Amino acid sequence: AGGEGSLKPEQCESACNYRCSATSHRNPCIEFCNMCCKKCLCVPSGTYGHKEECPCYNNWKTKEGTPKCP
Repeated sequence: AGGEGSLKPEQCESACNYRCSATSHRNPCIEFCNMCCKKCLCVPSGTYGHKEECPCYNNWKTKEGTPKCP
């Protein structure tokens, strides 16, 4: 939680563990969340939504145009 750049890279793991705690697709969620967190230094609050808190996280898309970050 917190704005863009508010996390240190070593905080990504615990932020992503919480972010991905409600999904049944936990492993891919954690993998992509950590990748996004290390780039953006931000993870949206809660387990779903709130991506407007992290524009970098929200705007990173796959080559198919779907959101890359969970």
